[in-house]
Amino acid sequence: MKGMYALEGGLAGAVALTLISETVKRAIPHAPRVDLLGMNALSKGLKIIGARKPEDRKLYTWALAGDLISNAAYYSIAGIGKKDNALLRGAALGFGAGLGAVLLPKPLGLKDHYTDRTLSTRVLTVGLYVAGGIIAAAVMKWADKKKQRSNQDWEQRLMTSSMA
Repeated sequence: MKGMYALEGGLAGAVALTLISETVKRAIPHAPRVDLLGMNALSKGLKIIGARKPEDRKLYTWALAGDLISNAAYYSIAGIGKKDNALLRGAALGFGAGLGAVLLPKPLGLKDHYTDRTLSTRVLTVGLYVAGGIIAAAVMKWADKKKQRSNQDWEQRLMTSSMA
């Protein structure tokens, strides 16, 4: 698939992941808190480089922006290869990211209870990332298909006008 479609799809998947996560955390008591995990990681990173931690609202905004950028780049990988396999790649990428969000915080020295509190928290965490990957791939396929239809329309117009 074209690089632009991959980036568009990656961004769509990242935005979907964020919107679903923000909605779920308000509705489900043991929902994953990937926003707090991101803030924890950013705060730790700032501490390591000797930078001062900003106030929580700004830290939240920075973490959200970082999540959107990194998840968009990550999900765009689903656009590499045959478009027939894009949905499977998107789901696999989401599954890998979800497992990482559950399994990696503790070894990285982050607070793991944001994504590893209960079995339902773990399952929801993985599910959120899988949904983001599938949405990313679906948007890529949709954009590619739309472009193909547009090209076919132009080819038909050119053929019709050259025959006249």
